[in-house]
Amino acid sequence: MPRLGVVIASTREGRVGAPVADWFTARARDHAGFEVELVDLKAVNLPMLSEPNHPRLKNYTQETTRRFSATVESLDAFVIVTPEYNHGSPPALVNALNHLYMEWNYKAAGFVSYGGVSGGLRSVQMTKQLLTSFKIVPIVEQVTISFVAKLMEDGKFAGGEIYDKSATVMLDELARWTPALATLRSV
Repeated sequence: MPRLGVVIASTREGRVGAPVADWFTARARDHAGFEVELVDLKAVNLPMLSEPNHPRLKNYTQETTRRFSATVESLDAFVIVTPEYNHGSPPALVNALNHLYMEWNYKAAGFVSYGGVSGGLRSVQMTKQLLTSFKIVPIVEQVTISFVAKLMEDGKFAGGEIYDKSATVMLDELARWTPALATLRSV
């Protein structure tokens, strides 16, 4: 079964990314098309990129990078749970992407974005441009959560029918792309 990494892109104190990711992870497990692993960039705790060698060489000197490399290498697709920071991608996500190269190649990615009125859409648009540089295929289908604070109940994301349906549509599409891209990784 393909392995899906659910990446929490925010590392801020008080973030709602973790409850949103918990909600999505439950949807992904119910979908049953993937083995699901949560990848919390706060727990990964990568320093600002300080590896002396280019990531394409996979010659990492830091244990945190080696562990992160093994995690990303083991995954077949990703869903990035992301807010938007000043109309852009979270710095921790950009840093995590830049730590590696080959490990990201030929994998599909979807998004669960959240925020205020825009629901994190500007972050997704910016991040999609980055992903293509890593040979990651960002799919069109996504979950967009506007006014996320209104959907939080006792520290948990309440979700709802429209979000559940969006998650299923995105997971179905990821399940189509993932085996096709696995073929490219085997060449």
